[in-house]
Amino acid sequence: MARISKNQLVKLQKKYKTDQAIGKLYGISRQAVHQLRLKYGITPVAEKHKERDAEIVKLYKNNVPGTKIARKYKLSISQTYRIINNAGALRKKNGKKSGRK
Repeated sequence: MARISKNQLVKLQKKYKTDQAIGKLYGISRQAVHQLRLKYGITPVAEKHKERDAEIVKLYKNNVPGTKIARKYKLSISQTYRIINNAGALRKKNGKKSGRK
């Protein structure tokens, strides 16, 4: 197995975001990177985004346009709306599901 220190893994996670991308870089599986994260006690990037996602939903509920939110958080518009939709905010704001089918 590749020898990756805790500090290296933290830096790699910030740059490459996913276990799969890190594994590909080192020629190991996504699962192997996952096991290293568990061993070192490093939370996945997705866990770190919960607070950001809650802020995005709050802004959207306060009638801030999705495009403006996307720019603020340096996300694509589709990713921004995916976060909002996953939180159920699109349905709650409009009283029905919004967006394309």
